[in-house]
Amino acid sequence: MKKIIILCFSLFLALSAGAQVKIGLFSYDKVLKSMPDYQTAQNNLANLRSQYAAETQRVEDEFNKKYEEFLDGQRDFAPTILQKRQSELQELMVKNISFKREAERLLRQAEQEAMAPVKERLSAAVRAVGEAYGFTLILNTDGDSVQYVDAAMGEDVNELIQSRLK
Repeated sequence: MKKIIILCFSLFLALSAGAQVKIGLFSYDKVLKSMPDYQTAQNNLANLRSQYAAETQRVEDEFNKKYEEFLDGQRDFAPTILQKRQSELQELMVKNISFKREAERLLRQAEQEAMAPVKERLSAAVRAVGEAYGFTLILNTDGDSVQYVDAAMGEDVNELIQSRLK
């Protein structure tokens, strides 16, 4: 909300001062996804996700095997053995849930760390295009953040930014 207010205020100041406002428009997602760095980061994250998924599946299979063994033998177990096996299963289930949560947290953290330099590089390219071509503003048109801009007032800068990134 603050960004919108600042944007409106700066547009008002620029228009009231009689300065010409040059607006650039681009799709952040489109440019981001066209970057080779993005593809590399996504491939690395996919590999990490598959490793966590494989480990999660292995742990689930182990739990299921022990649970089936428990079900098959529960009628024959002495009460203390039955109680011991139940507590082992409960402990294993708690560890599995804890592992899944930790894996999700680590995956989110890995994604943030992998994407930070890519996003910084994109931001630097947007700034460089803005400075090089004299834009007052460069707006991201993704996510309905900009509902309407008169085509005569805004210029598509997707290709300029993509060429800057190469």
